[in-house]
Amino acid sequence: MDNDKKTILIRNILSIDLNPDALDWQFFREGVDISPIYFDEAGCSAAFIRYAPGSSVPLHEHVGYEHILILRGTQHAGGSEYRRGDLIISPPGTAHQVRSTHGCIVLAMWEKPVRFYE
Repeated sequence: MDNDKKTILIRNILSIDLNPDALDWQFFREGVDISPIYFDEAGCSAAFIRYAPGSSVPLHEHVGYEHILILRGTQHAGGSEYRRGDLIISPPGTAHQVRSTHGCIVLAMWEKPVRFYE
């Protein structure tokens, strides 16, 4: 048993969009910031991602499952538009580009890191 591991609690996650500046945002790509929650040695990770209006993430493939919960705004991927409250689950082997016309904040969870095609 690993006693160094600690439970992570994020209270009232659906209200994160009311005070997004309370998170520790780091540069990820032009117009896209990330606030890591955890990363482990096996590649499993979770983070909040903030897209500025008009920003995008290039085409990438999912090596493991990806779960995206839209917390604020809208996001476009794979020809569909997703809104606040939508949960998108991308299985291994799927690929898409992501963009946000008006900006958004999402909770992202990855089973394994994605593979970018750029």
